[in-house]
Amino acid sequence: MSILGVNGALAGAYQYANRKQKTGTNKTGFMEQLQKTGEAADTSKVDAYTEYLRSKYGNVRIQSVGKDQRSLDRAGKSMNGNDVVIAPNILEQMANDPEKAAYYEGKIDDFFNATPMLTASFAAKGLVYEPGGVVVHEDGSVTYISGCSDSPERVREVNEINKAKREKEAAQRKESIERSQEGAEERRQRIEIAYKKQAMAEAFANRTVGAGMITYTSTPETMGSVIAAYEKNIMDAVGILK
Repeated sequence: MSILGVNGALAGAYQYANRKQKTGTNKTGFMEQLQKTGEAADTSKVDAYTEYLRSKYGNVRIQSVGKDQRSLDRAGKSMNGNDVVIAPNILEQMANDPEKAAYYEGKIDDFFNATPMLTASFAAKGLVYEPGGVVVHEDGSVTYISGCSDSPERVREVNEINKAKREKEAAQRKESIERSQEGAEERRQRIEIAYKKQAMAEAFANRTVGAGMITYTSTPETMGSVIAAYEKNIMDAVGILK
């Protein structure tokens, strides 16, 4: 959830909201609350005003919240869209000064009055407006906390796009692996053929050398057998080459 200040990006949108002048109603509402409590001795004006604010806004917390990003983020995480957080010193001023009360209640009302318009505006862009609440700081400044997220339709669309992208990348990786495997098999076959050719050539050379180194006797009785042995060596070598 992002942090949007009074003078932040949404300030322009708020000026079109239906702003209600609360000066009279604030005084009247607070006086009615005082009458209900009877201004009993054990009920202070601050306590009575706090109850009035809770009857008007619902979830009102009296707490000092820093203006740094970490403090605002922490406050935003605990908000549900209708939260009002007021610093104790500002609450006391509001309880004792109707003009102060009217001013700050007007700031709070602006936030909630703008919610329907902002919801529609964000929806037109495929986004979901997520109001958080209002923080009134010790120095009197006001911070509106709200954010936005993708609509369910947009989330579904993005998920489908990402799924298609992942499937395409997986198919490309598979194709690349298959091509690498085919290339490796082709290289293996070439190496095996080359090795066989080399082995046959060496075997033929050994047979030829062996045949050339045979010592023959020249007697007529043995000449036939010597020739036959020589021819057998040649034929064996030729058979290996085949």
